[in-house]
Amino acid sequence: MPYKTTNPTTGLVEREFLSLTPEEIKASIARADDAFTSWSAATIVERSAVLLRAASIYRSREEELARIIATEMGKPIRQGRGEVSFVADIYEYYATKGPAFLSDEDMRPARGGEAVVSSAPLGVLLGVMPWNYPYYQVARFAAPNLLLGNTILLKHASNCPQSALVQEEIFREAGLPDGAYINMFAESADVESIIADPRIRGVSLTGSERAGVAVAQAAGRALVKCVLELGGSDPFIVLDVDDLDATIDAAVSGRMSNAGQACTAAKRFIVIEAHYDAFVAGFGERLARMTPGDPLDMATGFGPLASLAGVTDLLEVVRDATDKGARLHTGGHRIGEQGSFMAATLLTDVTPEMRAFDEELFGPVAVVFKVSSVRKAIEAANGSPFGLGSAVFASDLSVAHTVARALDVGMVFINENTDSHVDLPFGGTKRSGLGRELGRFGLDEFVNKKLIRTPAPRD
Repeated sequence: MPYKTTNPTTGLVEREFLSLTPEEIKASIARADDAFTSWSAATIVERSAVLLRAASIYRSREEELARIIATEMGKPIRQGRGEVSFVADIYEYYATKGPAFLSDEDMRPARGGEAVVSSAPLGVLLGVMPWNYPYYQVARFAAPNLLLGNTILLKHASNCPQSALVQEEIFREAGLPDGAYINMFAESADVESIIADPRIRGVSLTGSERAGVAVAQAAGRALVKCVLELGGSDPFIVLDVDDLDATIDAAVSGRMSNAGQACTAAKRFIVIEAHYDAFVAGFGERLARMTPGDPLDMATGFGPLASLAGVTDLLEVVRDATDKGARLHTGGHRIGEQGSFMAATLLTDVTPEMRAFDEELFGPVAVVFKVSSVRKAIEAANGSPFGLGSAVFASDLSVAHTVARALDVGMVFINENTDSHVDLPFGGTKRSGLGRELGRFGLDEFVNKKLIRTPAPRD
């Protein structure tokens, strides 16, 4: 698939870029491998300084960067600004807090003498990143690993080439040595051969379950570490709450941010029967009032989907559900004939034979389920092949914490939507992937925890 910017607001192709040849890919790997020698030898202070400068550049170019992704994948300009700001926070966090996390750990061995564990980089890493958060997904991979001294080859999604290029440009401006971060316009078919190159020491992918399986298989054959952040069908559990209106507002925000195109977006709304009718009515009414608009307009709450293919797939899922007896409360159609706009959609009475029951719905489609008890809510939440994030809304915090500990997921947020925090771990279980990012945990994946042992002196 060629790299090109297809504006989802207009449907028009604005820019195209050539993919790398096999020879150019090999040359990129060689450059990154050469750069590893000098970059890994730089002091932690020098590496931190580069990340700090990168953070400053992101902040100074916030408006420009937000407009790029509004044009490439339809993110409303306000949300784009928020993404850029968060990216700057990530680089600053690792620059300022990371060095302490990487200091030698004294093991105090029981047999006497000395033993420390040092944190050493591995080498060249491959990152395969998606389009829905073009800067953030890269930052949470690149920041900790550049601080460690690893070098990076970055294969971005084919529909966001300009945001891919500008990130490489920012690293150059920040003073990162040539070859330490290389943007590669490689094809998906090239990923397996890149991973097989013995100079590649690890691979991180954020993307679909199918892509994760392919990368994991290739990484296994090459015996290299992989981190996989895959899909999610996050439950939003509503138990006994004092303020149902505020909970519904959170549900709308959790489902509709980024037009619902987020792995951690609330997707399955599991509501205790006492609140079910009122929740569905209020949720449906709010969704029906929402209309997508131009992402470059500050008044726009949600923009187009990133592609028309995304709209087509969601409409097929909705049609499959309604044909099999699901109730469509609002939405379920494309808006206009230009661009990739879809109406906010609400389904109920969804049953296991429908695709909407257990597929990840990557867009503005919400499914609400009624449950009779807390135990049934837990069963419904865990009855998914995914296990990324979740949200539990309950006035009784002891009940909320009991539910949180019973959920088979990587992250639980109580009385708020699933979100990313620079200092907290991000990742999932089951079909949602392997490994953790962000916080100190982001420094623990592609690192050689090297033991250095010195025996006690002999008498």
